Amino acid sequence: MTSPDSMTVFDRALVRRRRDRAVAEFTDHSFLFEEIADRLADRLEDVIRPFPLALDVGCHDGAMGRILKGRKGIERLVACDLSPDFARAAGGTGNRAVAAAIAADEEFLPFAPGSFDLAVSNLSLHWVNDLPGALVQIRQALKPDGFFCASMLGGQTLAELRRCLYEAEMEVSGGVSPRVSPFAEIKDAGGLLQRAGFALPVVDSDVITVTYSDAFALMRELRGMGETNAVLARRKVPASRALLFDAARRYAELYAEPDGRIPVTFEVLYLAGWSPHESQQQPSKRGSGQIPLGDALKGGGLQ
Repeated sequence: MTSPDSMTVFDRALVRRRRDRAVAEFTDHSFLFEEIADRLADRLEDVIRPFPLALDVGCHDGAMGRILKGRKGIERLVACDLSPDFARAAGGTGNRAVAAAIAADEEFLPFAPGSFDLAVSNLSLHWVNDLPGALVQIRQALKPDGFFCASMLGGQTLAELRRCLYEAEMEVSGGVSPRVSPFAEIKDAGGLLQRAGFALPVVDSDVITVTYSDAFALMRELRGMGETNAVLARRKVPASRALLFDAARRYAELYAEPDGRIPVTFEVLYLAGWSPHESQQQPSKRGSGQIPLGDALKGGGLQ
């Protein structure tokens, strides 16, 4: 499904290959996925109802399923990921939290309408080209009054690295190309949920700061996560040593803390919404108020 105003920003085949490559050593670099999965599960605790059949969209190695095991009345969880290798890892024999795991593209979900009570997605949707279309498909896969909650990286993520690569490339090459993937802004996320047909949408965010010994350690971490640049408009040749060393130097000069370590910003957006159902709270119809606005303002002391 492709929405009329969607754009092809990411090379999805490259995203898949980089995830496949990351599987073997992912547990050495998965701290952010584990941490955010835990925070996402905590948000689910505020919803007082069971979800017998759940879907994990973009499951990576199954962290979300492991954390949700035995919680929220989940009896079966289906996990899917763009990467076949990650899907196999999530559905491995050691992960009994997952009833089934399949390779599936978030932009072309293979599930029948009204299948699931709950859909979750942990740090995957920021790689989707047609995010409105993907959200529509997730909403359609939910039963009426089904719940959706997700985390995705937001616009301030890797702001320091973005700046340093930009300035270094201007200095070394005399021009710039996309070196860090674009991320959604929080001001847009609520509108995306509404456009996708979710009821009672809620969006909030966290900013997590992590420190590394230097910029090269950060770049190795991003590669280990499978989160390196996959923008179609990127330069297809690897960055030169001169560019990388200049960017690392700038990062240290601009941002290093007293102990020499560099801070890295990850902004995480949390999205939540319900598949529409007649039992849900509805806004009052326009003009249905019983007290004239002028009287209400007078009563509040505003003349």
